[in-house]
Amino acid sequence: MAKTKTTFVCNDCGADFARWLGQCPECKAWNTITELRLASAKPTGAERRGYAGSTRATVQTLSDVNLEELPRFSSSFAEFDRVLGGGIVPGSAILIGGSPGAGKSTLLLQTMCRLAENMAVLYVTGEESLQQVALRAQRLNLPTNKLRMLAETSVETICDLADKEKPRVMVIDSIQVMHLADIQSAPGSVSQVRECAAYLTRYAKQNGVAIVMVGHVTKDGSLAGPKVLEHCIDCSILLEGDTDSRFRTLRGHKNRFGPANELGVFAMTGQGLKEVTNPSAIFLQRGEQHGSGSVVMVIWEGTRPLLVELQALVDASQLANPRRVAVGMETTRLAMLLAVLHRHGGLHMSDQDVFVNVVGGVRVTETGADLALLLAIVSSFRENELPKNLIVFGEVGLSGEIRPVPNGQARLHEAAKHGFTRAIVPFGNKPKETIEGMQVIGVKSLQDALEAI
Repeated sequence: MAKTKTTFVCNDCGADFARWLGQCPECKAWNTITELRLASAKPTGAERRGYAGSTRATVQTLSDVNLEELPRFSSSFAEFDRVLGGGIVPGSAILIGGSPGAGKSTLLLQTMCRLAENMAVLYVTGEESLQQVALRAQRLNLPTNKLRMLAETSVETICDLADKEKPRVMVIDSIQVMHLADIQSAPGSVSQVRECAAYLTRYAKQNGVAIVMVGHVTKDGSLAGPKVLEHCIDCSILLEGDTDSRFRTLRGHKNRFGPANELGVFAMTGQGLKEVTNPSAIFLQRGEQHGSGSVVMVIWEGTRPLLVELQALVDASQLANPRRVAVGMETTRLAMLLAVLHRHGGLHMSDQDVFVNVVGGVRVTETGADLALLLAIVSSFRENELPKNLIVFGEVGLSGEIRPVPNGQARLHEAAKHGFTRAIVPFGNKPKETIEGMQVIGVKSLQDALEAI
């Protein structure tokens, strides 16, 4: 009897080791290495030949490559198409993740029911029964007479049935419950997730079927499973949003067919997810009572500007180590900017608690929000209200200089379109021509910005 081969794999980074270790030497994570049994059956050469399993590989010059654009088709949601780069590409592998209850299955069910009216689609559910999916579709008043459904977790069986159905789009809900017969480990393990994703990706490339795989997330919000899962697919997107908020943001983290970091905004209603065509108007629903520590900033998400309100609260701390809490922003950047404010702004806040919140549940990752963050903190510290018609953006350097940000002109025009009449921006982003109805103040240093307010 042949001896069973085993290996030890890190659940976070996917690194392989010959024996068990308490800490992964690659990603430095503790207690993430698990033992896995390797498949006994060896795949044939034809199955592993080429990235997409092609058996007719030819060598050609780069100039001979066909540059004809791949024919995309709409997902029936304009915000979904925006994140995908303009629509669904045939033969692409898309991975969508999100926390439980974010609306992943709801969004895909709405999309598939609409697409089924014009093309052949297949929805594969492995976590829910067909009755549960049908009840959700009935609750959302979706057309269900043309959507083809399948409840299965075997990847081989799914692909065999897909050969008969010949869908143009197929949903796998979710990749963590799928399994291959040749892999001896349990569904959801590193080996199963990695091999199932690779198998489905090859099937998508060979047959021209767009496959959307649903993935789980970890406690810190990143996609669960090995990192190779994100490397082998074409598009990785995350559906974010708190359960107590009615808004959901669909953010692209990787896209081989379009720009990354694109943002789509949806609203969760009783009829499912509805796209928000003007998200700036949604996030700017400010109360009539305008207090200190509130300012509106213009951030750039993907290919469009977005107006978001930023709030800050500075209060005397009763603790030895004052708290630094940031919701929707990086806490480490908040601490760095407070140090810049102390050194170059002359404001001492080592005995103050600082709380920062981005209104609407939006997560800001760009540095263009630095200046707005500091001005909101100064406004709360001095208890001086900033003008309600003021817009702010700009990057703050460690030496106190204000650096320009990309797409400054488009940000100012977006703010003017929403009725803002005053702007504090980096001097390099100050327009040469006057914007009608808006006073633009260009600043070069943090001291200039503090004097402008």
